Amino acid sequence: MKFICKTKELNTACNNVIRAVGTKVTIPTVEGILIECGSDTLSLTGYDFEFGINTIMSAQVIEPGAIVINAKILCDIIRKLSDEEITIETSGVSVSILSGAATYNITGIDADDYPELPSVNGGINIELNQKLLHSMIIQTIFAVAETESSKPVYTGLKFEIEKGKITLIGVDGYRLAIRKEMIDYDGDDISFIVPKKTIREIIKLLDTESEKNVLISIGKRHIVFEVEDYSIISRLLDGEFLDYNSAVPKTISTTVLVNTNDAINCIERTLPVIENNQKNPIRCLFDGDEMRVSTVSSLGRVVDHTHANTSGDRVEIGFNSKFVLDALNASDTDEVKIELCGPVNPVKIMSVNSDSFLFLVLPMRLKNEN
Repeated sequence: MKFICKTKELNTACNNVIRAVGTKVTIPTVEGILIECGSDTLSLTGYDFEFGINTIMSAQVIEPGAIVINAKILCDIIRKLSDEEITIETSGVSVSILSGAATYNITGIDADDYPELPSVNGGINIELNQKLLHSMIIQTIFAVAETESSKPVYTGLKFEIEKGKITLIGVDGYRLAIRKEMIDYDGDDISFIVPKKTIREIIKLLDTESEKNVLISIGKRHIVFEVEDYSIISRLLDGEFLDYNSAVPKTISTTVLVNTNDAINCIERTLPVIENNQKNPIRCLFDGDEMRVSTVSSLGRVVDHTHANTSGDRVEIGFNSKFVLDALNASDTDEVKIELCGPVNPVKIMSVNSDSFLFLVLPMRLKNEN
């Protein structure tokens, strides 16, 4: 195998593909990047048995072939090269890397030992605008569980697709995020859950200025996202997901309209005296034309307020400050509507003028302050 390509382009491709390379396994092949040459293209693949990234770039191919090279070594070498072009040549598993005055000779691994990526055949295909998908992910991924301590299925983002509509749902047992959007789709109804790790990598590859759509191919156990010149393949999560529609409160006794940034700033001013979000909740009082926020810890006490339009019952309620801030920061509107039903029921945060997003936050029990 021998090829010549642009150093900068290969560096970018390697830095993206290496994110799918296995780091928690002791299999040398999976710690590498699979490099394959066609007639005039170069393919790079990283795969850790659960998640994979492949990209295809242009190259001057002198001799087709394939090799696996340790990902860290390859990326470290390419990152330090200053010449515009790079030549990589193999003889068996011996690899020569030439660029400018620099010459490296390293040992690769036979490409036949590289694991085969799963294929998604006969599945359902949909297309989504990159900017729209990015927006929907940003507004829901914060509520996806980080660990499997609650339920493994909650470490993924759920997609529900039906005629004319797509819904993304994230939940971690303490908060819930729902984002809906109308799309051009008239196929069969389908739902699936994508691991959070995969979603995070997709965000990094999405170009919100691009006019190209993301092609999503959904199979029974795996899913493929095609973003520009990259293909991301991932296993899907199995398990019983929350019946989120029944989790949303139907009874409302208090409605609050508040400027989103004002609410964020008011809550953030309590953070310097919060030692632990689980032990030091913020106390929010909604009454009349005011949203009053306070908290107390061994570090001190703070009281602040901002303007709000409250209708219905006066309510005082406790929150984990991070959970409320995550929801407010994910809101893409100048003003939000907060709906409550007493101090012990989940609180809804949503858009004033549409039902495109809905965030649910569980309250925390407050102690009496002297």
